[in-house]
Amino acid sequence: MTDIKAEYLACPIRQVISRFGDKWSMLVLYSLYTSGTGILRFNELRRHMSDCSQKMLSATLKNLENSNLVARKVYPEVPPRVEYSLTDTGKSLMPSINSLIEWAKHHFDDVVKDILVE
Repeated sequence: MTDIKAEYLACPIRQVISRFGDKWSMLVLYSLYTSGTGILRFNELRRHMSDCSQKMLSATLKNLENSNLVARKVYPEVPPRVEYSLTDTGKSLMPSINSLIEWAKHHFDDVVKDILVE
């Protein structure tokens, strides 16, 4: 097994981006941010991301919760009601994600032109 260099483990880019850099995490964060209330239930998130499996969405939400970007609130009801929202840390990330979205809109054709031709 290869030893991982200490500077890789301490690298903010590697450690932080790995927590939300995948496409599902970005979509969950953006969906919560752009929802009218800032709060969505699991099935509401699924409707925003119909191409994401239930298992993947569940794993993504757990990862975002463990990374302190998403809060999960369970109500003691039958059946249980669970709501997801952005934490303050998650909210502070959104201006950067919005900038990335604007960049992607501006450069979409430049970046994906090879994919669209094939």
